[in-house]
Amino acid sequence: MSERVFNFSAGPAALPEPVLRCAADEMLDWHGSGMSVMEMSHRGKEFIVIHAAAEAALRELLAVPQGYKVLFLQGGAIGQNAFVPMNLLRGRKSADYVDTGEWSKKSIKEAKKYAAVNVAASGEASRYMSIPKQDAWRLDADAAYVHICANETIGGVEYHWTPDTGDVPLVADMSSNILSRPVDVARFGLIYAGAQKNMGPSGLTVVIVRDDLIGEPLPITPSAFDLKQQADADSMLNTPPTYAIYIAGLVFEWLKAQGGLAGMAARNRAKAQLLYDGLDASSFYVSPVAREDRSLMNVTFKLRDETLDAAFLKGAEARGMVQLKGHRSVGGMRASIYNAVPIEAVEALAAYMKEFEASHG
Repeated sequence: MSERVFNFSAGPAALPEPVLRCAADEMLDWHGSGMSVMEMSHRGKEFIVIHAAAEAALRELLAVPQGYKVLFLQGGAIGQNAFVPMNLLRGRKSADYVDTGEWSKKSIKEAKKYAAVNVAASGEASRYMSIPKQDAWRLDADAAYVHICANETIGGVEYHWTPDTGDVPLVADMSSNILSRPVDVARFGLIYAGAQKNMGPSGLTVVIVRDDLIGEPLPITPSAFDLKQQADADSMLNTPPTYAIYIAGLVFEWLKAQGGLAGMAARNRAKAQLLYDGLDASSFYVSPVAREDRSLMNVTFKLRDETLDAAFLKGAEARGMVQLKGHRSVGGMRASIYNAVPIEAVEALAAYMKEFEASHG
């Protein structure tokens, strides 16, 4: 049996090993039911218990206030790019979007099918290496909502502050940094996140939405995209991604055992600092993102001599470190160090980077 690698994948990403072992132990028989979770009816008493426990744990972790629904849906963040305007325009014609990179662009492109999109600010001038300061945003008081991507996995920029949008609901794609630190959910009208980076396997999308924003979808909205119908059906209008919800529930319990989101925030800062300190001390590597906007989840960097990229990746893989190649649109390297990536993986990468520089610099 081969050893597990240090997996720096941007998603689907590493899962906590205790979660995988628990799932393996329960694969054929969940809690004496004689069934795998994969085989259960989503309306059976066993799965209802799993579903309710997962929701309760997520509410506890994020301290979700009263007046918000938690939904376990499908379609990923790409699906939510349509769900959001279909459900949140609510009689208005326009929405504000802040463009901070590739995932923001995808959200904007999709929203334009349903609304007049005002790009309130863009990081294009910085080549998407920084987040526009809010005093430069051109918000529309008549917008139905303001949309941000809280962490751009490709460019490696992250909001370390929460925008103030007044009475206009703030919507955030938190696919890649949800549960990495405490969040004041009450500052947001809607939060959505694909599970496959910090919560579980692909196939599950979590939506946290304020009650007063549910209802009045566009007439063209499919039933499965209607947040009211999904909320009224407790996310079971159609068969939900049952096994992904089960795994996410195990991840939520693991996070609670790690000291919750405050504990994870401290660990994530320490992991990111290890890499950024090494990058800042080096002339061999380049860390292009503005320091105040550096992602704690996706550390992007380049070798000044890009002809060495292949050798760097080959050496990393030989040492059990995989998925470090940057996204094809930007090149370079990307270390995704989500919650489940252990500090030992980051220490190994930092040591290898020094070793590689010493032998090739």
